[in-house]
Amino acid sequence: MPKRILQGTVVSDKNEKTVVVSVERRFTHPIMKKTVRRSKKYHAHDEAGAAKLGDVVQIQECAPISKNKRWTILNQA
Repeated sequence: MPKRILQGTVVSDKNEKTVVVSVERRFTHPIMKKTVRRSKKYHAHDEAGAAKLGDVVQIQECAPISKNKRWTILNQA
């Protein structure tokens, strides 16, 4: 099974080797037929600590690293 890759914006880089990435998805509401935006935050592993606040990054699914971390930074877009 392929690993999911998502793209989002870094909203926090205060933790060591961890960044919080906000990923936004858009979809059409089934009844209102209006485009709706939903966002979700993911904790991602950043070994080098290269990602900074506001950076656009791609994250990839991985095995659990800690209680909340199940994603790693693939590259900075």
